Amino acid sequence: MNPLVVKPVENIEDRKAFLSFPWKVYKDDPYWVPPIFSERLHFTDPKKNPFFEHSEAQLYMALRGDEIVGTIAAFTNGRHNEFQNENVGFFGFFEVLEDYEAAEALLKTAENWAREKGHTALRGPAQWNTNDECGLLVDGFDDSPRILMTYNPRYYVDFVEKAGFKYARDLWAYQLPVKDFMDNIGERLEKITTKILERKEISLRRINMKIYDEEVAKVKLLYNEAWSQNWGFVPMTDAEFDQLADELHDILDPDLTYIAEKDGKTVGFSITLPDLNEPLLKAYPKPNSPEWWTMLKLVWNWKVLKKVSWVRVLVLGVIPEYRTLGIDALFYYKSAQAAIKKGMKMSEMSWILDNNDKMNRPIIAMGAEVYKTYRFYEKTL
Repeated sequence: MNPLVVKPVENIEDRKAFLSFPWKVYKDDPYWVPPIFSERLHFTDPKKNPFFEHSEAQLYMALRGDEIVGTIAAFTNGRHNEFQNENVGFFGFFEVLEDYEAAEALLKTAENWAREKGHTALRGPAQWNTNDECGLLVDGFDDSPRILMTYNPRYYVDFVEKAGFKYARDLWAYQLPVKDFMDNIGERLEKITTKILERKEISLRRINMKIYDEEVAKVKLLYNEAWSQNWGFVPMTDAEFDQLADELHDILDPDLTYIAEKDGKTVGFSITLPDLNEPLLKAYPKPNSPEWWTMLKLVWNWKVLKKVSWVRVLVLGVIPEYRTLGIDALFYYKSAQAAIKKGMKMSEMSWILDNNDKMNRPIIAMGAEVYKTYRFYEKTL
């Protein structure tokens, strides 16, 4: 075996090699859903991703000879530390062959980078912040991830823990058959909640895609308020929020996206996405494959063959003074009603913090169960 060397990513060719590496790790894994390569290039480009307007990162590769055997990113999220009043560094993009020496060296490199930046702890994995994909899958490996959720081999858990990282917070993903929800509490829930909202003069409507920019502006004002008390939350800048809205535009289903209003003010919103990981897995993008061909296969499996059986409740938020009125329950009902009409059978609600009782209790009461756990790890420096 060649000696191990860890080197920083220094140019675009290095970055392409860094981002291509997961196809090697997961080449025989039937559950991994490959990303669209151009999106990953954009996401990690300091000139294009607004994350880098307030934060910094360094990518690293572990090599044995000329062969890449692992990757990691070490980064500072300046807005996180400012908003949460912490002094932590982060790691992400952690991918490695079944080679503990390489895993340990990558994690040590990230620790050293964070220590040199003056941080007192290293936390992860994350892809820049909690608004993006984050957490290490620690159970539920025999299933593909839903859209915008992560996936990793089982041995990553052992590698990270052996390197001295401890539990920081768990993120739960719930599953619930859509029909079970509707049969058990759907109609009763709608009648009760609708009466409450009528009495409080709160309206609930689908998003209007014809005035998408205006709708985004309304939701932007609400987003940071609704999630501000959550562990690890980082307020999005206008540029970050606008970029996310642009990315979601083509995959949002207006029948699954709702806004609640009171006297013209937005008080809650819900976004449920069709699980495009299902058709994306069939399209199976690769770094060197023509992207137009990948997109054609994706659209064919999604729009024509309708190979989408899951939905994922991506975000659901209500500002604090309206949280006891059942708006969240009505969001669930309306989304489930639409999902059934579209032939979608299963729903995932994710991710929910393990200590967020206000979200966990009603989800459990609806009959959902935790079927996957994603973990944030942390190590004191």
